[in-house]
This record gives sequence, structure tokens and C-alpha cells, in this order.
Amino acid sequence: QVQLVESGGGLVQPGGSLRISCAASRLAFSTYAMSWYRQAPGKERELVAGITSTVGGANYADSVKGRFTISRDNAKNTVYLQMNSLKPEDTAVYSCSARRGGIGYWGQGTQVTVSS
Repeated sequence: QVQLVESGGGLVQPGGSLRISCAASRLAFSTYAMSWYRQAPGKERELVAGITSTVGGANYADSVKGRFTISRDNAKNTVYLQMNSLKPEDTAVYSCSARRGGIGYWGQGTQVTVSS
């Protein structure tokens, strides 16, 4: 079955950087729009960034604009989220999502903790 596996999470100090990845398998990856979501304890899940399947146009939540960059490598079936200038409020479980039409898949998530 389709698998989305996130990696690269961890503990980082405020102001630091981290890149997380989501590798897809058994999926026509290049035909799917990919997104990163996050959910902090006690909060609703929110969309962080998305990238289209074709020209790779991206969109971001206002809270991460100018700090986070989403990208994809269709040859590696992988989507990335480069996170710079991290803040404690960025602490959350980050999950990737693949979507095409009415079909969607989710990964299990990777924990990102921003703390000194």
C-alpha cells in the first residue's frame, strides 16, 4: 500500500534550522500535490505549506512565510520542508499529505521541538 514516511525531526534551539523529509512509496508521486501539516498539543492541525504536482507552485501559512520553504524532488519521490529561524511556537508533530482529486494519504508524522 501507499506509504509516506517522514524523517528529520528533532530538538533544535530557537533561531535554528531543520529540514524534514517525507518519502513516498507505491505512489505516482509526481501527480500528487504535497503538503505539510502540523499539530501542537491541545491545538487543531494546521496547514503549514503546500506544493503543486506540476509547476511546483507553493503556498504557506502566514505564520511561516519567509522562514519555511517547501520543495519536492520527483526523481526521489520526496518532499522537503526547510525550516529556518525556528520559534518555540513551531513545536509540533509535522505530517506530510499527498492529494490528488478526492484521494489523499497521510504519513505518521515527525516531532519537531524548538526549545533552549
